[in-house]
Amino acid sequence: MAVDTAQSRFLCLKEPHAHNGTLLGFWIYLMSDCFIFASLFACYAVLGTSTAGGPTAAQVLDLHGLAINTALLLVSSVTFGFAMLEMARKNKGAVMLWLAVSGLLAAGFVTLEIHEFLGMIADGAGPGRSAFLSSFFTLVGTHGLHVSVGILWLIVLMTQLGKFGLTDANIRRMQCLSMFWHFLDLVWVGVFSFVYLTGVLR
Repeated sequence: MAVDTAQSRFLCLKEPHAHNGTLLGFWIYLMSDCFIFASLFACYAVLGTSTAGGPTAAQVLDLHGLAINTALLLVSSVTFGFAMLEMARKNKGAVMLWLAVSGLLAAGFVTLEIHEFLGMIADGAGPGRSAFLSSFFTLVGTHGLHVSVGILWLIVLMTQLGKFGLTDANIRRMQCLSMFWHFLDLVWVGVFSFVYLTGVLR
């Protein structure tokens, strides 16, 4: 009996530690990602005006298409928040619905971004044209790659939710994905302001 009691106490202490450890580990990952994006922003700050006689940001960037793209990503963050609220209510069906909406909005964002890249390359403004375009494609493309990974993660999570429901492990995964999703929104606000708006107004 004494062994069973000690074992149960150990398990009670171990479970919250694993939960907190996962979230702490994911925060550390996000901080490392911050350094990656900070480096890319710094490169763009230095190279953003080095056009080598090629097109400038004002000539190649489309703010009208960007407005739609930005709206898709920001609204997807709101719908993900709705999914988290429904998760707190243990409403699995609503969670799946809002996650699906978030994924579709993010997929629309990536699609428009790829369309923008292909249009720029077709017009002769590819990443090899100048240092400005190299830094632009690297920064914006890295963010787009992160969003694509987030969509893949979302699909895997929805599969796990459909199979196992709102278990403790899936709730923990949703919390991590939520942090990742909102982090990408914050990075995009920086891209929108520093790369697109500043570039067009130069």
